[in-house]
Formats: sequence, C-alpha cells, structure tokens
Amino acid sequence: MSPELIARIFFFYGLAFFCMGLAILLELGRISDPRLKNALRMLAFFGLLHGSHEWVEMFQGMDLLPGQLTEPVAWQGLRIAILAISFLGLAGFGISLLTDNRWSRKRMWAPVLLMALLWMAGLVVIRPRYLEFWNVADVWTRYALAVPAALLAAAALISLRITFREAGMARFGRDSLFAALALAAYGVIGQTFTNPSALPPSTVINSDLFFEAFGFPVQLFRAVMAILATIFVVRFLRAFEVERQQRLAKLQADRLTEAERREALRGELLNRVVQAQEFERQRIARELHDETGQALTAIGMGLRGIGERVSESEAAGHLAHLEKLTDHALDELQRLIAGLRPSHLDDLGLAAALRWYAGEVQDRAPLNIRVEIEGDEQSMSGLIKVGLFRVAQEALTNVVKHASAAEAVVRVHYREFEVQLEVADDGIGFDAPGADRPSWGLIGMQERVALMGGEFELSSQRGQGTRITVTVPLDAQLAEERDHAIATG
Repeated sequence: MSPELIARIFFFYGLAFFCMGLAILLELGRISDPRLKNALRMLAFFGLLHGSHEWVEMFQGMDLLPGQLTEPVAWQGLRIAILAISFLGLAGFGISLLTDNRWSRKRMWAPVLLMALLWMAGLVVIRPRYLEFWNVADVWTRYALAVPAALLAAAALISLRITFREAGMARFGRDSLFAALALAAYGVIGQTFTNPSALPPSTVINSDLFFEAFGFPVQLFRAVMAILATIFVVRFLRAFEVERQQRLAKLQADRLTEAERREALRGELLNRVVQAQEFERQRIARELHDETGQALTAIGMGLRGIGERVSESEAAGHLAHLEKLTDHALDELQRLIAGLRPSHLDDLGLAAALRWYAGEVQDRAPLNIRVEIEGDEQSMSGLIKVGLFRVAQEALTNVVKHASAAEAVVRVHYREFEVQLEVADDGIGFDAPGADRPSWGLIGMQERVALMGGEFELSSQRGQGTRITVTVPLDAQLAEERDHAIATG
C-alpha cells in the first residue's frame, strides 16, 4: 500500500481519538457523579494523547519530523513514551470505573503504577537482547499495555451500560456496549497484529499476516475501530445532557409542587381566617342584638314610661331628648349588626342582601344604586355567598369614598355552572395601583375571590369610571365539603 494512503489512514485514525478526547472534555461539566467524571477525564486524556501519537507516527513515516534524521533515537523514545502513557490513561479509565466507590484515589492508581513498572521492567530486559530495540519496544508496549488497557476499558464501558439501563436510559446503554466492543476489537485484534519483530509472537502474528489474511493493512482496521469507538462514546455522552435536563425538570417539578403546596397552605390559612372572621362577626352581631340591643330597648321604654308620668316641662323635655338619643343609638346598633352579618344574607339569599345593602348605602350617601339580577338564583355554599356579598360591600364602599360617582350598578348573573358579580360606577376612575402603593381593599377582594376559586377582573380609566367583575364557579358539593373541613378544623 502506498505511503500516502497509509499517512491518510494515520491522520483519520489520530483525528478520531483526538475528537473523542475533546468531546469528553466538553461534556465533563455536565456530569454530576465525581467518580464517573474522574474516569472520563482519563479517557479524554487517552484520546488526546493517543491521537497525537498517531500523528507523530504519521509524520515519522513521511520523514517530516524536525531533526528526525539527525536525532532518530529521541523521536523514537518520545513516540514510545507517548504510546505507553496514553494506554496507561486508558487503563486508568477502566480501573476507575471498575473499582468500588470506597477505594481511595491512591489505591485506584496502584494497578496503573504496577502496569507501568512491569512495562519498564520488560524494556530493561529487552534492551540488551535485541538489536532492533525500538521496533521491539513498540511491540512490547502494545502487548504489555495496549491489550490489557483496551480490555479494562471495554469492561468499564459494559459496566457503564448497566448503569444506564438501571437509570432508564437503555439506548445510551447500547451505545456504551458498542463502544466497548469497538475498543475490545481495537485492543485484542488491532494491537496483537503488530509490526514484525524478533519478539514472539510478533514473529508470526503481525501486520504482514493480517494483510495476507484480509487484504488491507491492520492500521485501517485500527482506524475503523477508533472511529466507531469515538462515534459511540460521543453518542452515550449525550446521556449526561439528558440526565441534566431530567434533573432540571425534576427540580422544577419539585419547586412547582412546593409552590403549589405553599399556595394551598396559604389559601387554607387565609380561608380559615376569613371563616373565623365571619364567625366572629356573627357572634358579635348576635351578642349585640341579644344583650346591648335589648338593654337599649329597655332603657328607651323606661324613659318613655317616666316621661308620661312627669308633668314638669323641663324634665319631660330632657326625658324626650334622652329617649331620642336611645332610639338613635338603637338604630345605629341595628345598622352595625346588619353590617357585621346581615340577616337577609342567611334568611333570604344573596340578591335580597345586596338590595338591602344598596338601600343602606343610598340612605347615607348621594349615590343612586341599581341592583340587577339575571337568571334564577341558585344554591351556593356559605363561603361563596358571603364572599360575593363582601366583595360587593367593599366595592360600594370604595365607590362612596373615592369615585365621586352619581350612579352605580350591581349586577348578578346566575349561569348553569357559575355566578358572576359586577359592580360598575360612572365616577372619576383611577390608574391601576402599583406595587409601591398597593390598594389593600382591592387586594382583599382578590384574596376572597381566589379562595372561592374564581377570577377577579378590574377595569378602570381616569374619567371613565370603574368596573369590577368577579366570576366564581358553582360547585356546591365541593364548596360544602371545603366549608365543612374548615369549620371542623
């Protein structure tokens, strides 16, 4: 075979291993297992160094190395050293993956050091016995280091295949297996058929025998195995990117689950606070009605009775004034009780409670309020009923305080699976509140709507009024179960 063709084979042979080393180095940052990372670092070292050796051998065969003709021994020694060190790196890769995790780093290097000592001892024995020392040294290096190192690396890749399969990445395990087979063939076949030399069995089993048997040089076989090994190594390296993406996805899923859990816990706590608030309002309203209201009623009746018996005009006037103050206090108390927990809401439903509250607001403020009910009123849980009433109450309070409106409309739309509350006014409107100046009233309404599993929408522009729309799903059974769970704690 022509020297030019052999040179091309050496070039691609070296390029394959060199590219494998570069690809591994680029992927090292994505590997989380420190033991695997250290092992692959050794494989990258082998790829870069062994690829460089093939290029040195290529230039040596073409007589293109600087000073090659004047200092041939130096280049031969350098080439053999690079060859030996590269295969020691390959052996280190295999041993790192095959040894137990409990082995220390020094203990893992012990077999590599032993291989190096045996190789050097062989060179010492070979040196005085063979005239063609460098050729025999090349053969001895392949026998003593290349073959066992390739077998160790192949066994390590097979063990890596098992790891991939256990991780649910069988396709990358197949790539690892094919890379192992390519390296095993490269070591057992490619490095056994060495250059002819005086060192047995290379006297018979050599590159000449390989060419006679198969019709192409053993260097071509080595190059093909190197390319296949590189392809499959690069293919299974993608597993670490997949693993990284899976870890990121799991981390994101865990964060999402934790956020949902916290949001659910926050919603439950807020729900309990709202329920406790409503229960406390109901209790206070009942206490005021039963105790304070009855006491004021009794006082008013007593003052009226005394006034009928007192004839002096001045005393009668004082008594009449006290009676009016008592009646006024009683009226204010009744209004306060109704604001805390309107009986209309429990007895007559949401529509009646909204009409009553609209009348109360119109009595206190110059605001015309229309209440419009669309659809047939449907049964809903206490949480939804009270929540919608409180949203309307807060919205109308904001209209009175801030909108400078002449008219407001409260609309309730009953649909098959949802209820919609809309409060609109013709006031001055406003810009949406920023994060630096939050509107606690709006935040409170949004929190209530979120507790009901509904949607809150605010629409307002300066000079064009304000519209608040709340849509709540009507899932009566779910709502009742939630109310029951909150009430029982």
